[in-house]
Amino acid sequence: MSAYWISIYREISDEGKLQAYAELAGPALEAAGGRFIARGFPEQTYEAGEPTRTVVIEFASVDAARTAHDSPAYADALAALGDGAVRDIRIVPGVG
Repeated sequence: MSAYWISIYREISDEGKLQAYAELAGPALEAAGGRFIARGFPEQTYEAGEPTRTVVIEFASVDAARTAHDSPAYADALAALGDGAVRDIRIVPGVG
């Protein structure tokens, strides 16, 4: 069953670090089987929605998403990001 890695950027404090992270994270997550399906700021929010940068990546399974997160290539991306952003990252299983 597919799974979705959802990243919500609560705060971005260093655009340079974010750019360095993105240059490493994108290829690392794609190499691990991830497919970016949404990225950017919301066009509309409802209820308690916040206008924060959000990224959604599809993986073949929860285990594949976890493996991608724990990979050495993604660790390099996290090191580049450092304290450049505060994020909420969750992996959510797909439906059916």
